[in-house]
Amino acid sequence: MKPCNHSRASSFCEPAIIKIIKGFTEKMKPLELICFTLFHGSLAALNCSSPTPDSLFKELNDKLFSNSLFRPVTSFSDPLNVTLRITVVAILGVDDKSQTLSTVLWQVLEWDIAGLSWDEKECGAERVSILREKIWVPDVQISEFIDEDKSPKTPYVYLDNTGHVYDDKPLRVVSSCQLGIYNFPFDIQNCSLTFGSYLHFATDIMMIAGNTTKEILQESSKVIVNNGEWELADIGLGHSTLGLNAGDYSEIKYYLILRRRPTVYVVNLLVPSCFLITVDLFSFLLPPQTIDRSSFKMTLILGYTVFLLIMNDLLPVTGETTPLINVFFSISLALMVTSLLETVFITNIQCSSTRYNAVPHWLSVLVLRYLAVVVCIPPKKKSNRVTLFLNPSFTETTVNTTATSGSQSLQKDPLPAVQAQVNPTGPPEPALDELKKLSSDLKAIRLEVDKYFQVSKTSEEWNMIGIIIDRLLFGLYIVFIVVSFITITSIWIWNNTYAA
Repeated sequence: MKPCNHSRASSFCEPAIIKIIKGFTEKMKPLELICFTLFHGSLAALNCSSPTPDSLFKELNDKLFSNSLFRPVTSFSDPLNVTLRITVVAILGVDDKSQTLSTVLWQVLEWDIAGLSWDEKECGAERVSILREKIWVPDVQISEFIDEDKSPKTPYVYLDNTGHVYDDKPLRVVSSCQLGIYNFPFDIQNCSLTFGSYLHFATDIMMIAGNTTKEILQESSKVIVNNGEWELADIGLGHSTLGLNAGDYSEIKYYLILRRRPTVYVVNLLVPSCFLITVDLFSFLLPPQTIDRSSFKMTLILGYTVFLLIMNDLLPVTGETTPLINVFFSISLALMVTSLLETVFITNIQCSSTRYNAVPHWLSVLVLRYLAVVVCIPPKKKSNRVTLFLNPSFTETTVNTTATSGSQSLQKDPLPAVQAQVNPTGPPEPALDELKKLSSDLKAIRLEVDKYFQVSKTSEEWNMIGIIIDRLLFGLYIVFIVVSFITITSIWIWNNTYAA
């Protein structure tokens, strides 16, 4: 005879022994069936011959252990009430990569064997411990259990003289838990543990919670081991019914509210990162046109990259959502790279601005007029200095006029006239040559001065654009640090006050 297979998805399959009993009872006469039922109900009543362990165990062996194949109820239509109590002993850890929770629990199951009782004085004991395999035990399982059962084995249960069974055993549970790591390392996780019968419907086994969440939390806080990074903040409780095509299953669902201790992550991740960002912030005080500022920022970026690579194991694996701390690190690195590019840009402007063309009008309006007001740099006032430019034609006319007047005055003097007639084609006077040379030098100087003032104005505008952009990024850096500090502090305070 092949054993029948049971599963939640399949219809209820009765054991072969039940079919045999049904066939046997169908062949019995009605009077014999009544006698059999009365006899079967009286099997649970124990009559000890003496108050000794041998007499009690002989009665248990004859009237209880031989009937361990059935649910201990008066009628198969009656549900068996199973009371469940749990205590959280230890939180071994939470695996972010595999999304699992490892805990150690104390599970207590209590139920009554219908009709079983004995007299304490007659049998000499109020409660005895018996082997678990000798009696019927409910198949209570945890739905979220995903690993091999490595729980310690406890072979005994307690049995009272009223037929009350007390089954206490430790459980090492590795359960699935959907983790939310957005607020890492200030996250609070809500993991559920669902207890219920794996095979029996709600009409056969009814799960009942034996203690309240407040009692569970108080008992757990006394015995729990919290040497790791997680602590038990709260416990929730809910009764549920799992409805499938085959039938409904009675379940009890516990919600473990776990809070991460963020100190190690704050000290190893956030504080060094804030220090590096602060150092990079103060690097804006260095002159941008010097090489020291760019090389200093490059060293900071290299150090920050090495820091993130070393601390990568402390960061959680990203799932559906990106942790807030990863966004913080990415923005910090992006700001460092942006500040380096800005330093290169400003250095290029201030060192090579003399080779640039005039500033475009739209750029001049955007930066010098609007962004300058944003970064609190007042616009530069126009200079009242007036530059006079010499007219070359006027200079030549003046020189020619001077020469003509000079020749006329010479004609009035008879001696110079005689000298001019004597040597009309002779070399010019040295004074006139010097004046001509001086005039040419003044023209060249004037042209150079004009060119200098024109290039100086363009260079000054480009330098002002570089200063404004540098000040703008400096302000963005300060805003980012302030907002990040306020956000992290708020999440930390909310996390620490959640339990209260």
